[in-house]
Amino acid sequence: MRNQRLIVRRNKVANFREARSLENFDFAFNTTINRGQVYQLATCQFVRERRDVLLVGPPGVGKSDIAQSVGREAVKAGFTVLYRSVFDLVRDLLEPETQAAESRLLKRYLQPDLLIIDDMGLKILPAKSGEILLEIIMRRYENRSTMMTSNRPVEEWGKLLCDVPAASAILDRLLHHAEIIAITGRSYRLKEGVAEQNQRQANQPKKEKSAASLPG
Repeated sequence: MRNQRLIVRRNKVANFREARSLENFDFAFNTTINRGQVYQLATCQFVRERRDVLLVGPPGVGKSDIAQSVGREAVKAGFTVLYRSVFDLVRDLLEPETQAAESRLLKRYLQPDLLIIDDMGLKILPAKSGEILLEIIMRRYENRSTMMTSNRPVEEWGKLLCDVPAASAILDRLLHHAEIIAITGRSYRLKEGVAEQNQRQANQPKKEKSAASLPG
């Protein structure tokens, strides 16, 4: 019970966006995903070895689900985790207006055994924020593990950070010991949207029939 309470508390601190698990992940839908490679990540050996992971691919192919599922496995294994989407990251980077506030931000991002930054590429980072992100990555390099997901190729990160030199330095450290997983295939969200549409169409005749049977 004490261990379960600790896991619940660490999941809350990690601030995952969704409750995802590998047990519920549909590998059959997108066969381009290497199940063995994902389950190897879930052993958290890369966290023990202080290596990094980069998941790259188009939107909707399961990168965020995999990242959060692996993060939850890391929590179960006793590691501390912090999950931040790129939108969270932008808000965090805009807040510090004093040296003390920036120090608190750095401490929050540097302490976890595993830092997950999700959806790089969906939003351009504010001016000069590349410098802070660079410091985070440099100080975590070979000391803590970082996992990132991105729907944009690494060649475009200079534009995302509005700072080509900082982007180059970040990638130089992030990719040095990183496991890079490229995911392609169909979109899970598109699949769910089609399924919902089919369900609505299947239910439509029933509603019309029920309405026709009512007395006028």
